[in-house]
Amino acid sequence: MTKRRMWRLLAVLFAFSLVAAACGGDDDDEAGGAGETDTETTAAPSDDDMDDTDDMDEEEMAEDDDEGATGALGGAAAEEDIEAAVAGEDDDDEMAEDEMMDEEEMMFDRSTLEGVFEEAAARRAKAVASLTEKIESGEYGVGDDGILRGPAGFEIDMNACPDDWSDTTGITDSQIRIGHTTAQSGNLAAYGNIAYGWENYFNWINDNDPIMVGGSPRDLTLIIKDDAYVAAQTIEFVDELIEAENVFSILTLGSPNTLAVYDKINEECIPHPFVMTGHPAWGDPVNHPWTTIMQMSYSTESILWGAWIRSNLADLLPVKVAGLVMDNDFGLAYELGFEEWAHANTDVVSEYLPVRHDPAAPTLTNEMTTILAFEPDVFISMTAGNPCLLAIQEAGQSGLYDDINAKGGVLFTPSVCAGIEAYMKPAGDAADGWWIIGGGSKDSTDPQFIDEPFIQFVNSNLEAAGLDPAVSLYAIGYTYGYPYGEALRIAAELPGGLTRSNFILAVRSIDIYHPMILDGITTQFNGNADAYFVEGSQFSRFDATGQTWDIIGDVVDVNGRSSNCAWDKDDGGCR
Repeated sequence: MTKRRMWRLLAVLFAFSLVAAACGGDDDDEAGGAGETDTETTAAPSDDDMDDTDDMDEEEMAEDDDEGATGALGGAAAEEDIEAAVAGEDDDDEMAEDEMMDEEEMMFDRSTLEGVFEEAAARRAKAVASLTEKIESGEYGVGDDGILRGPAGFEIDMNACPDDWSDTTGITDSQIRIGHTTAQSGNLAAYGNIAYGWENYFNWINDNDPIMVGGSPRDLTLIIKDDAYVAAQTIEFVDELIEAENVFSILTLGSPNTLAVYDKINEECIPHPFVMTGHPAWGDPVNHPWTTIMQMSYSTESILWGAWIRSNLADLLPVKVAGLVMDNDFGLAYELGFEEWAHANTDVVSEYLPVRHDPAAPTLTNEMTTILAFEPDVFISMTAGNPCLLAIQEAGQSGLYDDINAKGGVLFTPSVCAGIEAYMKPAGDAADGWWIIGGGSKDSTDPQFIDEPFIQFVNSNLEAAGLDPAVSLYAIGYTYGYPYGEALRIAAELPGGLTRSNFILAVRSIDIYHPMILDGITTQFNGNADAYFVEGSQFSRFDATGQTWDIIGDVVDVNGRSSNCAWDKDDGGCR
């Protein structure tokens, strides 16, 4: 790493330490954390900002790309921008007048379901009007040269698509066919419930407010394939979805699974948005323009772990940190991110021990024995699915939980394992006091959210379909399905109607209020300039008695400030 990049890294670490300072505090702060928090939403890039990006020459863009690269920490927010945002030093004078007008126009009553839907309709109308104007002027859309152009320099060479490719594959007289690979068996089978929730939401759309194509309704039809979280099976199913099922778009779950297929999906020019994994590699609009991320990047989460430690464990520094790492591409993203942070901050982390485990292992006893012998001050679970529950249970049974708490240390579970019913409740008292950097996602069973109108809407729909609302992973299907549905609706109203190219253009331009994400966290894309949909998080500690994640401090949002990530499979990092 060059000296210049190291200084940039140190800047972001300092900035994140300021973020983490908002998360710690005394008992009074803690008591207020479970309620509403005061937050600030970072303004979206203005049209002028987009124009400036578009006008950059190739040399300038290449220089910026080089400066933005931070090895394994790629896919996290840009250092100087984070420092300004966290310190509250955003220059309000730079906000365009139309952006301020947008904020006034978008004031809707989010305390009612009607208000949520009214805001969604208004935002869609605004997006359709803006995109239509740019398409009709020739600025956006597929040009005579066969290049699809979008915001902030976003481009796809449609000439490279397969000879038999069609812009409307998957759209029949009655359906819009969407393929989904997921794990409905094996150690990560709980995540398969997300697919049922997603399907439940699409069924509601079909019955109540269908997507219109050419003036007639089309049913959103999910074609679900259980790959059991086995990448080789994902490859087979993606081939089947493309060649036999003729799907319009594809959604995959799992980092190793998606890494195994996203090259092909992009080569086939098939929309692949809102993938169910936070691997930073999905923030790569240049090399993988058809693929986008939904949740917060694991790289950002890794940095936030370190920043929290610096700010909240000052009396213990430097600390020994042990990580339980799922031995695959998913765990590697976490491991590399935190490892680089630790190496750059030896005043905070004296030793870092990653202990890997087989994703299919039925127990974690051996791994926990190794970690216990290391005598860490901090334990970070960097795993997913059932191993998240096992990690909490075995930390309690082995004595690791008691040892760390006796030192005044901390235990973290990852954002992908926030589900109360699936991962926290079964662990009983052993789950009490665990921390999470949750990426802004709301748990539909958490008492602090359960009375919100959209959450009530979700749980009512699930119950009506015979799906237990107590299983919050069903509701996560709405978290993924909501932006998917909004992008489909926008694309269907653009010139030419619903097509794959219009859909990906709508996705790369999307700017919505997401009712399943905490207020204060912006959810949007902006072409090549902003490839991460969620770039913010809350800091929460689990209360086993109340079965709730107490939010401690303010929600942090660094929207539009994460560097793109061209993932290098051989080197294992962003380039």
